[in-house]
Amino acid sequence: MAKVPSAVVAAGGLVGGYGVARWTGNRQLGGAVLAVAGATAAQQWRQRAGGRAASALTTAYVAAFAGSHPLAKKVGAWPAVFGVAGAMALASWAVADRRG
Repeated sequence: MAKVPSAVVAAGGLVGGYGVARWTGNRQLGGAVLAVAGATAAQQWRQRAGGRAASALTTAYVAAFAGSHPLAKKVGAWPAVFGVAGAMALASWAVADRRG
């Protein structure tokens, strides 16, 4: 089975978490999607780039989630989510996925 890059997992968690919350009306379910994807990505980051990188990327993942809220007030919800997901994917690729 092919490995899914951590960049895809992280970006998918941000987009999927928001999408699930929006379409189901259940914020907790969206949060669960966000958390599971974040934990999966963190495990991949740790394996591929080490503990320090995993900690930094996990912090960036949480910051991306938090930062999407005020950004959404300026550009709209979906553009904000896609913007932070893209930034998170780029960071994840640069730190962890590019090497392997």
